[in-house]
Amino acid sequence: MGGYTPATPDDQAEMLAAIGVASIEELFEQIPPEVRLDRPLELDPGLSESEVFDQLEYLASQNISTDRVSSFLGAGMYDHYVPAIVDAITSRSEFLTPYTPYQPEVSQGGLQVMFEFQTAMSELTGLPVANAGLYEGPSAAASAAYLAMGATGRSELVVSRGLHPHSRETLATHAAGFGASIIEVGLEDGLTDPDQLLTAVSEQTAAVFLQNPNFLGAVEDITALGEAVKAAGALLVVAVDPMTLGILRPPGECGADIAYGEGQPLGNRLDFGGPSFGFFCAAERFIRKMPGRIAGETTDLDGRRGFVLTLQTREQHIRREKATSNICTAQALNALAAMVHLAWLGKRGFIELGELLVRRTAFARERLRGIDGLELLHDAPVVREFAVRSNRYPVADLLARAGSDLHPGEPGIQVYPLGRDYPEYEDAFLVAITEKRSPIEIEGLAEDLELSLEDLASTRDSGSPSRNGGSR
Repeated sequence: MGGYTPATPDDQAEMLAAIGVASIEELFEQIPPEVRLDRPLELDPGLSESEVFDQLEYLASQNISTDRVSSFLGAGMYDHYVPAIVDAITSRSEFLTPYTPYQPEVSQGGLQVMFEFQTAMSELTGLPVANAGLYEGPSAAASAAYLAMGATGRSELVVSRGLHPHSRETLATHAAGFGASIIEVGLEDGLTDPDQLLTAVSEQTAAVFLQNPNFLGAVEDITALGEAVKAAGALLVVAVDPMTLGILRPPGECGADIAYGEGQPLGNRLDFGGPSFGFFCAAERFIRKMPGRIAGETTDLDGRRGFVLTLQTREQHIRREKATSNICTAQALNALAAMVHLAWLGKRGFIELGELLVRRTAFARERLRGIDGLELLHDAPVVREFAVRSNRYPVADLLARAGSDLHPGEPGIQVYPLGRDYPEYEDAFLVAITEKRSPIEIEGLAEDLELSLEDLASTRDSGSPSRNGGSR
């Protein structure tokens, strides 16, 4: 048990004697007594191994697996197909178990993965510099804000309401520490309001944050919106969904100075909220301000190809006042999964996947648009996600009726109610389409919504609930 019980009473006595301290209490005497806990922690008694197994099995059973239901949930995390080769590569011990590369040049395989990942993300975003990955998308947003403030000497951030709510919340949290202020720009017909943006941007603006497609699924005109940003001398920061970059113009070609995003859709499953990873790309002039790590390619004395850890702006490696990142344990294994997924798809396959998403999303959008009682929240172009408004009944009633009446014992329709993050869209929900959502499943979603609407209408007319049968 020595490996799992780090300090027995004898161990503690020996260590205290070695440092000349009489008791553990003496170690904490600098902490005011009023903030110290003077009683044991209120922990439940320990469980046996079988009891722990049963408890974990129970908790696992509370999850709804996308292998069991047709999920149209998205909002930043998506149910994409992950080919078997991803697990085959990422489960290799040399990738699965290594700690952060403190002697990086010894880990040529790890550095090569970083280099190839950076190359792929740079090509996808159209920006020349990419790092080896960050924790996840929202923390990448905070890193972009920090970089922009340092580069411009300004402290004002203009943020589109179409930016993912988690990124907006993260920016708001970090703004307090950064000494930054945030101005939010609203949406008009699903798109960032250009007039509001023009009014919000000023000579105090460090960066403008946009998302493409935005949280409502709408494809923004980044180039047009970015003109006002450039005119004010601010940086244009664009959050992107990597799965759309096979068919949408990359942010670097739209004038973005920085592009970042959530990498989960690339080769990573929906594992109960994570782990995921973020990616971060920028114009070359920001290379020494990039967060995280950057691996580079070189040759050794014999002319053989090799890889080196070129830059890492972490406070542990450079002077604290010049550090731009505290990232050390980036989600490198998840980034490797993305790299394997991209290599498996290939350039042509990546584009074809994007085209498939557009076709199926268009089919789903038109199918739901035709249902009496539903309407589109906006008419802007979409790629793989769109917002629908329920113009007759509350969204909560519509979805609850589908779950309780159409499919007793099942979780019901899996879409994302927008009212969670957008009170102004309390009557709307978001539908996400991946290549795993077949036309049959999309038709099943439409039929369930139709039946739910009929059921609600019957209830309203008769004053008592009816019982339609669902079809799946």
